[in-house]
Amino acid sequence: MNEKFFDLNKEKQDRMINAALKVFAKQGYRHASTDDIVREAVISKGLLFHYFGSKLGVYDFIYEYSVRYMMLELRSTVDTKERDLFEIMKQVEEARMHALRGYPYMQQFLNRTDYEEVGEALLVTEDKKRELEEAYQQIENQLDYSLLPEGVDGGRLKKMLELTEKGLMSEHFYDASFQPEMLYDEFCGYLDMMKRVIYFPGLNGPSAG
Repeated sequence: MNEKFFDLNKEKQDRMINAALKVFAKQGYRHASTDDIVREAVISKGLLFHYFGSKLGVYDFIYEYSVRYMMLELRSTVDTKERDLFEIMKQVEEARMHALRGYPYMQQFLNRTDYEEVGEALLVTEDKKRELEEAYQQIENQLDYSLLPEGVDGGRLKKMLELTEKGLMSEHFYDASFQPEMLYDEFCGYLDMMKRVIYFPGLNGPSAG
């Protein structure tokens, strides 16, 4: 990590981090520009380059920062003894909500990096990306799909719910009034609805007779 950057006051640190997260999340590495980042952060380009050297340096830094921050939230929020799919997904979403309170574009930035194609950007994030994937795999390994009703494909259900979360994230991304708690509550609502459909199917259709 860039230790000298952390000598700045916290407000300026977060302003620069959030500006970079927002620009890279919206535009991807190829199309993002340092001009947009400094404009968003309200700093000089000289200051940005003093700490990061280049656009790639900024990208590398905020990716590592995002991975470390998200992993910390996951470790402190997800119960390692939990086995239920719905409860674990709520806990993962709660961890993300905690991160988004300080860095509203962090999860969307991480989502965007999954589709990154520029070689130099892929190269600098390769090791850190693997760390985050391993953290999520550890959570995946906790899941006991046998707790689900017979006939329910746990893997497909999880993928469907993850796509729902990503869709909600994208839907709120350009909403200036977005609050992390809103996304958390909305996604939990979908989780609860799906849980009722799966565990109590008879309560979701028209009454017989």
